[in-house]
Amino acid sequence: MINRRLLKEIDFLTLAIVVALSLIGLLFIYSASFCMSGNFFLKQLVALIISLISLIVVISIDYRRLLLFSLPLFILTNFLLVATIFFSRRIAGTKGWLDIFSFRFQPAEIAKISLILVLAYFFSEHRQERLTTQAAIGSCGLAAIPFFLILLQPDLGTAACFLPILISSLFLAGLSRRAIALMVILAILLGAASWHFYLKDYQKKRLITVISPSHDLKGSGYHVLQSKIAVGSGGFLGKGFKKGTQSQLRFLPARHTDFIFAVISEEAGFLGSFFVLGLFAWLIWRLLKSVELARDRPGKYIIFMVASLISVEAIINISMVIGFFPVVGIPLPFISYGGSSLLAHYLAIGLVLNIRMRRFVYV
Repeated sequence: MINRRLLKEIDFLTLAIVVALSLIGLLFIYSASFCMSGNFFLKQLVALIISLISLIVVISIDYRRLLLFSLPLFILTNFLLVATIFFSRRIAGTKGWLDIFSFRFQPAEIAKISLILVLAYFFSEHRQERLTTQAAIGSCGLAAIPFFLILLQPDLGTAACFLPILISSLFLAGLSRRAIALMVILAILLGAASWHFYLKDYQKKRLITVISPSHDLKGSGYHVLQSKIAVGSGGFLGKGFKKGTQSQLRFLPARHTDFIFAVISEEAGFLGSFFVLGLFAWLIWRLLKSVELARDRPGKYIIFMVASLISVEAIINISMVIGFFPVVGIPLPFISYGGSSLLAHYLAIGLVLNIRMRRFVYV
């Protein structure tokens, strides 16, 4: 439990930034979906309340105790990923959600947290200056399990989110420049092989669309075209709340999920979108400062992996919205609609707060 001394050490500013991003998300989810059936605003509000309660639970338990259960949690989440392949219904071409009673959740999001914990536990006793071959193979093997299970759903975008978690852990463990070069070469070779053996036609069209959006304006290029129109038409101050033409007239697809940043840009303009970017930059900066404050190896690993995950997801989503990256279905952390994503990111922030508030306990 949390005593009064630990309560004083909670990083309320980081928590306030996260809640501010979530409230902005709620506001624009309502704007984007108030004329749609589904009660997306109410569902996201409930998800936010559950996420806040879950964060409180996480910070109430010493993170070193959580690390002891990292392997069972990792096994459980991978079992759920296997279950999604065989028992879930296909939604938007992907079998990634499980229905339990009246709740639907995406195990892949929770798998991110379990991978962060198990890698932190794995590297907790790694004290060599350089990353050993055994440690590299072991960590890559752990990350490969959820990565390939999610590819089988198939969900390339979510699977890709596991890479910054792995790479950031390898970086802290002492990954050499030679190893980085080899990984880049391997990634290029895998990318070339995926083009011929894994990527489907619609995924290839999305990649081509990044280079030439006009290649298929009514197909793969439609999302990017409408998103860029929405972002550009917002101007400096925006068109006003619930007054965005691209979103309100339903030209913009997935406007409450993957393309929520386009809605913000159109209705709040450059000023509003810059404010959101500023909050993300401030959050990442505070997370990186927390890495310096962590007093043990597992704590540093966890916070750095969380910072890498959130920053990469935000960069990819925003780049996707403005046409600099293929449409891969990665939500904007804390803002896009999706209860599983919101819960996973609050659990991640809960781990960071947990480590920071206990930084004097293990001195």
